[in-house]
Amino acid sequence: MTHHSRPNAPTQFLDTADYSARDANVRCLSYAVVRKLAGLPQDLFADYWRDVLGPLCARLPGISYYAQHHFSRDHWANLWPLPDGVRRMDVVLDGAAEIGFADIDGMSGYAKASPVLFADVFHLFEHIVAYNLPRGADTLVDREPDGIPNGPDQLHRLHLHLNGGSGEGFRPWLSEWARQLASAPAVRKLRLHLPEQYDNAHPAPPSPHGDHQVSEDRKDIGVIEIGFASALTAREFCESETYRATIEDQRRHLCSVGAFLVTGVYTYVRGGLLTTAGLRGSRAAELIEKIGAVNQKREEVAHLFAQGPHQQHHSN
Repeated sequence: MTHHSRPNAPTQFLDTADYSARDANVRCLSYAVVRKLAGLPQDLFADYWRDVLGPLCARLPGISYYAQHHFSRDHWANLWPLPDGVRRMDVVLDGAAEIGFADIDGMSGYAKASPVLFADVFHLFEHIVAYNLPRGADTLVDREPDGIPNGPDQLHRLHLHLNGGSGEGFRPWLSEWARQLASAPAVRKLRLHLPEQYDNAHPAPPSPHGDHQVSEDRKDIGVIEIGFASALTAREFCESETYRATIEDQRRHLCSVGAFLVTGVYTYVRGGLLTTAGLRGSRAAELIEKIGAVNQKREEVAHLFAQGPHQQHHSN
């Protein structure tokens, strides 16, 4: 077992290299949040999203990066401390999908092809909202050696949705606060998303199915993806003087916060190339990894699953 997969490993044994540069080629981004259809079993929803919709989306043109983050619907208590005066964001979400592009042309190509996905909105999603990040996200620290995770999350990872009431100083403060958090040794990964303000009059994605409207405190948000080695490490960090010194500024700039616990991360495209999950499906990729079937990763086998001779994929 490698050190980075041990959630309670001492800090001095954890990988201290920073892999944040690998996100540099993602210059445009869509960050979409989803809630499953009422009455659809959680496992059926998660399996279909992961193993059917995931590989289909991965094959659309223009995509440089595509990953799904599945959230825990049941665990939302005590994930992130809320300072006095800051409300808990009242929304239930089952996950988030990030689709990244190397340039605006890639995004345009994907947008033209994306209606092929809309039928699956009918099968899966009661609520789906896509935030646009024309300048991408900022990866401030990334100490995950594996750039194409596919399975249960090896970190204690949260997505924090932060609303500042559209205050003038909110975004500059949030950028500075994210840098402060990222500099702490306990933080294994931190990405900052500052999307354009969402407009209910122009719903995204433009699917005829599902609810694409957001409440007032979800229109103008920042999103922080933050990961720790364990829940214990996260709690110790939130009780540290480094974090507590920022509480007064949080009270000044934040109106509401939603904290979502990630249960699994599934990566289908990285660097413009299909991963094994993108090529074969997430579950098949996980089985190949678990059993050590290196033969399934070889070019002559992978080529049989490609749509054509132009289809490239990761070999690792």
